[in-house]
Amino acid sequence: MNTSSTQTATSLFLRAAWGEDTPKAPLWLMRQAGRYLPEYLAIKARSSFWEMVRTPDLAAEITLQPLRRFPLDAAILFSDIMTPLPAMGVQIEFSPGPVVADPLRNPAQIEALRLPEAQEIAPYVAEAIRLVRRELAGKPVALIGFAGAPLTLATYLVQGSGSKDYEDLRAFLRQEPALAHRLLHKLTELTIRYLRMQIEAGAEAIQLFDSWAGLHDGEVYRTFGLPYNQAVFSALTGLGVPRIYLAVGASHLYPLLAELSCEVVSVDWRMPLDQVRRFLPHTLQGNLDPAVLLAPPAVITQEAQKVLKSGLGGAHIFNLGHGVIRTTPPEHVAHLVEVVHQFNRHNKESA
Repeated sequence: MNTSSTQTATSLFLRAAWGEDTPKAPLWLMRQAGRYLPEYLAIKARSSFWEMVRTPDLAAEITLQPLRRFPLDAAILFSDIMTPLPAMGVQIEFSPGPVVADPLRNPAQIEALRLPEAQEIAPYVAEAIRLVRRELAGKPVALIGFAGAPLTLATYLVQGSGSKDYEDLRAFLRQEPALAHRLLHKLTELTIRYLRMQIEAGAEAIQLFDSWAGLHDGEVYRTFGLPYNQAVFSALTGLGVPRIYLAVGASHLYPLLAELSCEVVSVDWRMPLDQVRRFLPHTLQGNLDPAVLLAPPAVITQEAQKVLKSGLGGAHIFNLGHGVIRTTPPEHVAHLVEVVHQFNRHNKESA
């Protein structure tokens, strides 16, 4: 374990991410920065999504907004998994989700994708990371950088826009496997360069979002997902940051995820953590159903404690099973943070 970070000794999040069975579960929330906060909506009212992502001062401010409201144990950079793709020559807009103007489905399109050097990919992301680290200096709050997993990036690039089942991508993998591998190789190298850039800029952990891994059966995932995720994590070995993997709707893949050389696996709300531990040797992250935060505080307390108790028996980072829902009341997030921080994982009476 590399403990070169100045915050590693005091960051509860980093201690748990490296495998320590901490007395309190560190807490952060996916999409904690953004759409449910009025201060974010005030910025959004005058700036487009790309403007917010590509303006370091704005991205840093949005990243820090939830930390000013809640005593969270980690911040995650405000950005999007599609951020590195324009540097490859891909035109992307948000309406409101990502839309690829010209979906990639033939050899010429995939061969035309350029592989930019790390410093070319999204320099504004590196600057935003430096700004956030400057604000967090001396505080026990770790900064998480992130990227999309190669197969999830390919899902958007081939399908072209959001879809319920991404049938075009699923057909493409079977009809054009060699072409799919060529695309995935390029996306893997892009992701490695992008994450290395974030780490060099000051990210203290990284999360690989495989949002659509759960679409696939085990054979398809082993062929088109697992080896590329493994390549990303292997390339980041020894850089002194814990590596987190998230696959949504993928409980059928957990035996395969056990092979990943990352420190943390984030799981959704569909299976209790004590059952997931049978499959995964990693620190577990999760896994409260985000919809619980729409319920009254008494329900939030009850359901959060269920997750905390299920997470006993090994290292646990408390999180949601996916992102904060946009209609979530901020005061409900405040209540959740209080419940999690009051739970003593080493006290048998709490359990």
